Amino acid sequence: MAPAQTTATPLATRSLERPPKLKGGLPLIGHTMAFVKDTIGLLQKTYDECGRVGRFKLFGKDMILFTGPEAHEALFRQPDEVLSPNAAYKMMVPVFGEGVAYGAEPAKMAEQMHMLYPALRNNRMRTYTEIVARETQETIADWGDEGEIEAGEFFGMLTNYTSSSCLLGREFRNEMNEEFSKVYYDLERGIVAWGYIHPYLPIPAFRRRDRARARLGDMVAEIVEKRKRSGYHGEDFLQTLMDAEYSDGSKLSDHEISGMLVAAMFAGHHTSSVTTAWTLIELLQHPRFLGEVRNEIRARYADAEDYSFESLRDLEKTEGAVKEALRIHPPLFILLRAALEDCEILGYQVKKGDWVAVSPMVAHRDPDVFENPLEFDPDRYGPRREEDKRPFAYIAFGGGRHKCMGNAFAILQIKTIMAVLLNRYDFELAGDPVETDFQGLVLGPKPPIRIRYRRRGATDARLSA
Repeated sequence: MAPAQTTATPLATRSLERPPKLKGGLPLIGHTMAFVKDTIGLLQKTYDECGRVGRFKLFGKDMILFTGPEAHEALFRQPDEVLSPNAAYKMMVPVFGEGVAYGAEPAKMAEQMHMLYPALRNNRMRTYTEIVARETQETIADWGDEGEIEAGEFFGMLTNYTSSSCLLGREFRNEMNEEFSKVYYDLERGIVAWGYIHPYLPIPAFRRRDRARARLGDMVAEIVEKRKRSGYHGEDFLQTLMDAEYSDGSKLSDHEISGMLVAAMFAGHHTSSVTTAWTLIELLQHPRFLGEVRNEIRARYADAEDYSFESLRDLEKTEGAVKEALRIHPPLFILLRAALEDCEILGYQVKKGDWVAVSPMVAHRDPDVFENPLEFDPDRYGPRREEDKRPFAYIAFGGGRHKCMGNAFAILQIKTIMAVLLNRYDFELAGDPVETDFQGLVLGPKPPIRIRYRRRGATDARLSA
């Protein structure tokens, strides 16, 4: 097979074919209502009907969906000047703030993203592992021998604690976390499908989003000022951004710091919360894999609960389960770019103004890439299979230059939580079959998800008593 095209080809002629078009749609608005009501269904239908490259219409614009490793690579390799993520994600500007991430010029955004690298080095990852383990242990300290949790609420709360500690520091976690949880919730719920159409519509979700973003900026400014006065130097993302400088020597403003922290929080908390829940749910639905993961964890920590960075890296079965939960339930189901000029991709004409996309949800269901793709099978990442190693096949964290830089942190955080929980407790699903909640842009399990827990060995202790 010829290598995928990796650079955009300017169109010298209009003779190229447009991508195959999805049937149906309404005059003027095309498939907009179907996109808002059932985005996943529309994306899957586009792939099923049109193949590797297909298009549909949203409010007068063509959306072109690329599916498959070669198609993903062809899209992800395009320069930002041709296919722009900034132009595609204008809906995130009110969340992160003007001048931050997608609200900044590409060169400035690149500088801002580069500023986060020191926070993701191995020495920091060791610190984060200790923080996540401690937060998890403290959160379950009053569980007792047995009880029940609502998984979405519990993991949302827990990863809020872990993320706020790692990103904003212990003082923020201790002093302001209750209000932060509410503010962050309003920000999350302000990301809805209508934002793709117009992110400033006068709807309640957007009004709450804007109030929350303003309050968060005030909260971060208070912490920054307190640190400056005290001279405290933290080992967290906040300190990294306080110390960072642009190439011209200027510092980030409080507005930019809070926006960057929100961007990092979205990347970390979103993924960790829903994926931790999905990992445990899938394991409870698949006893063989649950047994393998539980045995691996309990063997590793048989002598002491030393949840170190090095020990977590050894948990290959656990990591396979996390990666498989991400494959089947990718938190971000669509990744977008906006065409800033006419170009050719994979032999098709892409016009200026088109939106182009890949869908991890659709891509990960491709039987040509993943064996029995609808089955939960963590072994697919083990020796001799390694289905995730094919370039641009496994795209839970995106791909190319804009691949999520926090992917290693996210997986490590989830592995740490799973290690602490499964080392101490046994779990079982207590409610109805779990479905996916398709409201919002991050696909978590639909509540309520009731899970019973029992302390390891508690049943035997009661019987012997």
